[in-house]
Amino acid sequence: MADKTRVGVLISGRGSNMIALVEASRAADCPYAIALVASDKPDAAGLAWARSQDLATFALSPRGLGKPAYEAAIDAALREAGVEVVALAGYMRLLSDGFVAAWRDEIVNIHPSLLPKYKGLDTHARAIAAGDAVGGCSVHVVTEELDGGVVLGQTEVPILAGDNADTLAERVLAAEHALYPKTLAEFVTR
Repeated sequence: MADKTRVGVLISGRGSNMIALVEASRAADCPYAIALVASDKPDAAGLAWARSQDLATFALSPRGLGKPAYEAAIDAALREAGVEVVALAGYMRLLSDGFVAAWRDEIVNIHPSLLPKYKGLDTHARAIAAGDAVGGCSVHVVTEELDGGVVLGQTEVPILAGDNADTLAERVLAAEHALYPKTLAEFVTR
């Protein structure tokens, strides 16, 4: 890990994008290494997978803590692990302005739409309802504005006749797994 950028990945569930990042990081020429996988859900399936791969993990439920105390604990875990870049991978909590400021220009996120379209939730249903020909995914720098930072990379995914939110989501997720590792590698070598 000595010559690679140390990345902390935040997840809330199964961690499929985290798994894609971890698998890509194992290539000799990958410029990043996963230093920590952290979650707001101690029982997240992605944490179990990370532990099975001997990755460092951190889990803390925010219940009863309040946002400042919870984020201080996450921040401390990231810094203790020597993290230089934070990658959100299905992390379903909104970060406070203070947390974003503390990691200014060092947090990236994968989002299931072609930003700036469809910020927030229900992106696939919204794209289908709008009659869009394509959906897709974007990797962007995290700022205080929800899904509003600079877009680093995107992949279009055709919306097919008969698609519903679930079928489109499945194809977009496959595109995310290809886009995120490549874009993160480019980001850490900027």
